[in-house]
Amino acid sequence: MENNQNCLHLTDFSFQKMCEEEFGINRGVYNEIDKWFYNKGLIDIIKRRRAILNFILFNFNANNGQNRVRFGNGGLRKKLVEYYDQVAI
Repeated sequence: MENNQNCLHLTDFSFQKMCEEEFGINRGVYNEIDKWFYNKGLIDIIKRRRAILNFILFNFNANNGQNRVRFGNGGLRKKLVEYYDQVAI
């Protein structure tokens, strides 16, 4: 993965592709994560991307060494709420 600071400034398409290549986050899941953080008040794109990346890394590190992040049916929202409650952005 690129330096975290530099990847935050990628184009929308390139940032989403990086999330897909590095963590297996497809476009639909990425868009839901992005929309969720936006609706939580993270309007600034750099702050929102930092939160998205931190959320993905939080789940990636808790994924027992698997090279993809998986949420399962209905699990994405649960993980977002769990993360938000722990981190309190």
